[in-house]
Amino acid sequence: MKGSYLGEFEELVLLSVAMLHPEAYGYAISQTIGVQTGRQVSLSAVHSSLHRLEKKGFLASQLAGATTQRGGKRRRFFAMTTAGKSALHEARQVRQRMWNLVPTIVWESN
Repeated sequence: MKGSYLGEFEELVLLSVAMLHPEAYGYAISQTIGVQTGRQVSLSAVHSSLHRLEKKGFLASQLAGATTQRGGKRRRFFAMTTAGKSALHEARQVRQRMWNLVPTIVWESN
């Protein structure tokens, strides 16, 4: 595994892969992030992140068979690995720990 740090976009991609399981592929991931965040997400940014996450060992992928519906193109499906699940849990714990340390007065003051 190459580095366990998750960038914010990588975290969104991993969460989307988990949400779409077992039907996570580039376009669906891009659409999910767009719907959930209100951001416009480019497919190339998603593919770059998927490649990086797979290289880190957080995702595994496999090609499905070609279909006439896609003009003979094959679709690549992604799934989280055990390392990916651990990285996502760790990111969540770090965020939660930091949120818990923000004094209440911060939210009450103007």
